[in-house]
Formats: sequence, C-alpha cells, structure tokens
Amino acid sequence: MRTLIVTAHADPLSRTRCAADRLHTLLGEEVTAVAHLTDEGFDPRFTPADLDAYRGRGALAPDVVTEQRRMDDVTDLVLVFPVYWWSMPALLKGWVDRVFVAGWAFDVDDGGRIVPRLQRLRAHLVPVSGTTAGSFARHGYTQSFDTQVLSGIVDYCGMRRGVTAFVHDSETTDQAAADRAVEDAVSAVAAAITAGPARPSTR
Repeated sequence: MRTLIVTAHADPLSRTRCAADRLHTLLGEEVTAVAHLTDEGFDPRFTPADLDAYRGRGALAPDVVTEQRRMDDVTDLVLVFPVYWWSMPALLKGWVDRVFVAGWAFDVDDGGRIVPRLQRLRAHLVPVSGTTAGSFARHGYTQSFDTQVLSGIVDYCGMRRGVTAFVHDSETTDQAAADRAVEDAVSAVAAAITAGPARPSTR
C-alpha cells in the first residue's frame, strides 16, 4: 500500500467523502486505502489511558497501534476533511491527538528537544470549506490554518509537505462549480503522488 487517505465526515454523500473516494479511484485501489473514521467508529477521546501511555506509564491502546501500523508502510498520507471552525473536525483532530504520539511520531531527546520521526511520510491535505477563498484569506484563516495544521502537525512530526488543495465555497448553489473544485483538488493531489517526491537539484 502506497497511500492512505483518511477522512472524517458523518454524511456518506458529503463532498468530503466524494473527494476522498474520487482520489481513491484516481490513484487506484491496488495501492491506496481509505480510512473513513466515522464508519470505523474511531474514538477520538484522549482518555486517562492515553495520558498514561503518553507519560510512559502504560501501553498504547490497541486502536492507536492499529492506526500507526497502517501508516508504517505507506509513503503518502492524505487528510480529506471539512473545515469546522477554521480547522479539522473533532474526530480527525482526536485521531491526530491519539495516534501521533511520542515514540512514534516524534521523540524527545535528553536535552528536551523534539526529534521528528515521520520523515518517510509525505502529507497532503484536502480541506473542504464552505467559505470562499477570499473570505478565508481576508479574515486571516489561511495563516491560522497553516500554523495549526502544516506547522503544528506536519512539520512538527517531520513529515514532508505535499499538496494542500482547498475546496472553497463548497456549499454554493452552483453545484457544477463545487464539483469542479473537488475534481481540481483531488487531481492535484493525485498528480503529486503519482509523480513521486521531488528530486533534489544537482546544481
């Protein structure tokens, strides 16, 4: 398996789900898997048991280990999600909280410095927003999103930045335009994954 697509939306007919499934089709079922966190019943709550594991006082929960294992052999991770309050929905954020933990996503050295561990992964994002691109930028949400998600999660764990392809104005009455935006977004991600990682310049 080369690519894991992770999505979180309760409506099976949502544009978020359609985008994830369309990307799956473009990349090919042989090398791609989709994790619909809602359907799978993933528990996003960071419980006392999770806290004990974080503090080194207990083992990781089996469902957390399962999530980590299915990312261990992929090269590309794609998060496809609706934008709720300018960030991820709680289900996906809880997945990150519980799964991307010390000892797997990063370490802390003897000097207290963070040592990223996920350099082998390239992360792509397909956020589906009900607002227009202009509104998103005008209110500072683009910068906020970059800080929270790209810097705070992707960079922090050492993942390489792939494509971030927003689907804006997803709730427009112009259904054809919204569908084209989904197609453009997933096509951009699919093209990047199919092309593989960029090679360093020899100059």
